[in-house]
Amino acid sequence: MEKIASFQIDHLHLLPGLYVSRVDAVGASCVTTFDLRMTAPNREPVMGTAEVHAIEHLGATYLRNEPDWKDRVVYFGPMGCRTGFYLLLAGEYGPEDVFPLVRGMLDFIIAFEGEIPGASARDCGNFLDMNLEMAKYYARKYRAEAFDHPDPRRMRYPAGE
Repeated sequence: MEKIASFQIDHLHLLPGLYVSRVDAVGASCVTTFDLRMTAPNREPVMGTAEVHAIEHLGATYLRNEPDWKDRVVYFGPMGCRTGFYLLLAGEYGPEDVFPLVRGMLDFIIAFEGEIPGASARDCGNFLDMNLEMAKYYARKYRAEAFDHPDPRRMRYPAGE
């Protein structure tokens, strides 16, 4: 079998950032998959499931309610390696196009107070596994590293060695 594209990224040099992972044709349209890499793979601890889960609920809530983008959001969810998230949008975009959207999502998570949307036994299959304070910590860290001082190295995958 061929090695899939996401396994060909140089994770040893990958920085926290906002990357286009792939653009896929879907009929006459396309879907852009973004890699929201929140931690440095294999060099920083991975995020715990509780904070990943909280970010997923808050991020999806923000994205699916954001007036200019909500109709283009296909999916938002965690990577299995727990170093970041995937955001799938209908259409073809670059990091610069969605930079304000993702920053807005981070600001929403950082400022959020109260009950996490969907964090109930009726609405979620594992509602007790949430950590809002750690979700805020990772959102602040990611914003500081990848959004407060934009750097092109955090918007293009590193070249393979």
